[in-house]
Amino acid sequence: MTERNTFVRSVHDLGLAAWFGGSLMGAVGLNSAAQEEGASELGAARIASAGWARWAPWGAVAVGAHLFGGAGILAANRSRVGKQKGVAASTTAKAVLTGAALAATAYTRVLGKKVDLATSEKEEDQEMAEQVPVDTSQAQKQLALMQWAVPALTAGLVVPNAVHGEQQRPLQQVGGAVRSSLKGLNPQKR
Repeated sequence: MTERNTFVRSVHDLGLAAWFGGSLMGAVGLNSAAQEEGASELGAARIASAGWARWAPWGAVAVGAHLFGGAGILAANRSRVGKQKGVAASTTAKAVLTGAALAATAYTRVLGKKVDLATSEKEEDQEMAEQVPVDTSQAQKQLALMQWAVPALTAGLVVPNAVHGEQQRPLQQVGGAVRSSLKGLNPQKR
């Protein structure tokens, strides 16, 4: 690989760093602080909801940056994905893990919004909450679990990133391409 993809790699990695770091800080710092500082369970839920609502646009930018960078890296390495042994498998694993992290993030946001509306003191929020009745206690239990799933899944994305980095070493590229070519010449190994 002779060309450099510094911009898309940086956007990809910074997006993942912010996605992971924001979700971990929220689960560890924000939620714990809300529990300590909230005068009641309702107060704690309001504090946490306010913090997560402020993070949501930044979190969306982080996820978008990661996906944009990932698409750019995939486009730049598309021939390697098809030709070098092991790259397609690690790319598929990364795509599946990214999908799981996206789903967990989206579900966490839906649960958070339900809790936010159900615990809001604003009349319009309460009216919206009544349109979609929610068991706040159950939603908060699910939210407590999901807010740990997001940092776990995004931390897991670091592993295929490392694998991809190792697969780009010159000897890995040559060896993988040769094995893939030889496999194509031997009809018994198809």
